[in-house]
Amino acid sequence: MDAQAAQNAGAQSTEATRPVLEAQDIARVLTRIAHEIVERAKGADDVVLLGIPTRGVYLARRLAAKLQEITGTKIPVGSLDITMYRDDLRMKPARAIGRTEIPGDDIDGRLVVLVDDVLFSGRTIRAALDALGDLGRPRAVQLAVLVDRGHRELPIRADYVGKNLPTSLRETVRVQLQEEDGRDAVLLGQRTDTSAGQ
Repeated sequence: MDAQAAQNAGAQSTEATRPVLEAQDIARVLTRIAHEIVERAKGADDVVLLGIPTRGVYLARRLAAKLQEITGTKIPVGSLDITMYRDDLRMKPARAIGRTEIPGDDIDGRLVVLVDDVLFSGRTIRAALDALGDLGRPRAVQLAVLVDRGHRELPIRADYVGKNLPTSLRETVRVQLQEEDGRDAVLLGQRTDTSAGQ
């Protein structure tokens, strides 16, 4: 997602959150996305999953496990840090640099599926595409997201969506995952300040 700091700030300024996806719902939509990937790719032989930190990495690992269950093939999974490719870097230059891990150190000629938790403005994905371009030349790049909340600012569209969730800019969408937060849920809340929701 766009920034963990903004997400945490959203949590502090949000009231009356309600779950729109629970643990069983998240498991179900990840299974569906895995089947859709296999169907569209006609298998998973050349698929590489790259999660966008933080929660996108956990989702990519879960998708890889489900793809292995379906196909019997171990799916390469890694992470793609986009920190230095963000278009707001000049406005907020102090950022922790994450790690990019490319399985097998080669994405040339592969089908790369980027995985993120929430698709919002599209700017995170634009940064991810720029970062990917510096790493190699995939055969194709697709995007899988757990939640698409709308409000695009760039012409970015997900190929695989767990849940389309129409929102207002005054609402927040927070994804919680067991690996990071101790539970699986997608929470919709209402901001109490005047800034746009995450």
